[in-house]
Amino acid sequence: MCGIVGLYLKNHALENQIGSMFAPMLEAMTGRGPDSAGFAIYGDEVPKGSTKLTLYHQDLTYDWDALAHRAQAQLAVPIEFFRNHHAAVFKIATDAQTASEYFLTHAPELILLSAGQSIEILKAVGLPTEISSEFNLSGMKGSHIIGHTRMATESAVTLEGSHPFSTGQDLCLVHNGSFSNHNRLRTELAYHGYHMKTENDTEVAAGYLTWRMDQGDTLKQSLEHALQDLDGFYTLAIGTHDGFAVIRDPIACKPAVLAETDDYVAMASEYQALTSLPNIDQARIWEPEPATIYSWQRDSH
Repeated sequence: MCGIVGLYLKNHALENQIGSMFAPMLEAMTGRGPDSAGFAIYGDEVPKGSTKLTLYHQDLTYDWDALAHRAQAQLAVPIEFFRNHHAAVFKIATDAQTASEYFLTHAPELILLSAGQSIEILKAVGLPTEISSEFNLSGMKGSHIIGHTRMATESAVTLEGSHPFSTGQDLCLVHNGSFSNHNRLRTELAYHGYHMKTENDTEVAAGYLTWRMDQGDTLKQSLEHALQDLDGFYTLAIGTHDGFAVIRDPIACKPAVLAETDDYVAMASEYQALTSLPNIDQARIWEPEPATIYSWQRDSH
């Protein structure tokens, strides 16, 4: 069944509060997805030419300090990192491809969750409330965030199969529904050099958007193509470096609701996940139309 939530701040003054605003939204989706949960938050941006990587290891005793020391010596660039439960966010003074390839080659025991200038993806198996607490979601800061709670129906309950999925720099996607042609698209993407890491159909959708945007599409253009090329029933929430988007398939059988005030845009699979937001009683609230792209772009600070 799965649950989707998203929060995009129009008011920069609220960025210190985004975690505390978002945590109740994610936890409200427990009934739709008790198997695993995750979120992608955009904030704490590194300068151009540098990269943030979110890396995961299942062992809480994993020696991140030793890894950072080796990487800094071998890459010969400054590296900072901070640990967050099973994950660690590395800030590396080099490009995303160089940084990602280094860790994939020299630390293959790690799972690379995200790469970019501002994105951090944190996810795990378990109840949303547990995951929110483990990663101290309520204390996080940022400009926008999307999250997902999963009820696995098509595969095993694993971290790898949980959402969000990121297949490009600062791009991530969460999904409620099912794609009927994901195996064909997986083959096509592999032909173009985009290889998926899991069997989850959501990763294929994320890979498709990455491919389209790498060809020069804007996010809006890539989603217009997606309406033609992605078969199935779905609601998608997408995060990018600069903004946030929501789209439903042409039938729109999966639930979704949007709310907008002068301070924020919020999205959820159910309205009850929005009720904790400030001034929600004054928000414009509507159900997104089928096959319609809703997107918001971040202004420069």
